[in-house]
This record gives sequence, structure tokens and C-alpha cells, in this order.
Amino acid sequence: MLSQFRSHRKKTGGLYYKISKKKKAHIGRDFLPMKLGSDKQAKLRTHGGNSKAYLLAATTANVLDPATNTVKKAKIVTVKENPANPHFVRMNIVTKGAIVETELGLAKVTSRPGQHGMINAVLVKSK
Repeated sequence: MLSQFRSHRKKTGGLYYKISKKKKAHIGRDFLPMKLGSDKQAKLRTHGGNSKAYLLAATTANVLDPATNTVKKAKIVTVKENPANPHFVRMNIVTKGAIVETELGLAKVTSRPGQHGMINAVLVKSK
């Protein structure tokens, strides 16, 4: 089977009957873009009653300098490149893998801001 879900019909043309009902745990959520701007964070109740903090907007990132192996908090100037979607660069949306310009230089985002509630990055090219 190539698709993610089972077909509704058998090879003979007969219907498969549902094994279980739809569950609330299987519902996804809308993509909330993390933009550059004054710090804005929200909390979300997750499966099992846990909570997840996600970023809606931020101005700073925790940047690791591989040369000195130190982490510094740096102000994000702009988004330079985003492999997730080329239009995210124009809108200044930060996702994992995005290249952002900081005060220290160009850095690649290694965290998932919508899942982790922070921006961690590794310095790619220093100023």
C-alpha cells in the first residue's frame, strides 16, 4: 500500500468497515508562523495533560560559536534563507534550518521555535 491510510474499498469492490472511531489525539494543529518582532509566547495543552510553549515572535537567539564553543544571546536582524519555503524570507518567518542574520554573523537555526519555545542557532559565518 502506498498511501498513508488504508483504502476504503477492497480489491473486489466491497467496503472495509471502520475498526475504530476518530480520536481527538489524532488531530493536528495549524501552522503558527514564528515571526521577528517583540517577544510573544503562548502555551498549548498537549496529549496527557502536558504543556508545550511555542513562540509566536522573538527578537533574540541563543547562538553557539563552534570556534570558541560558547553560547551567546544575539539579536536577530533578519532572515536570510529558509529551505522550508522561499516566501518565508520575505515575511521574516523563522523555522528549523533557516539562516538568520544576527549581530554575531550568519547563524543556522537548530531548534524548532514552534515546538521548543526558543531559538537556538549555530554560527555559520562570523562578522
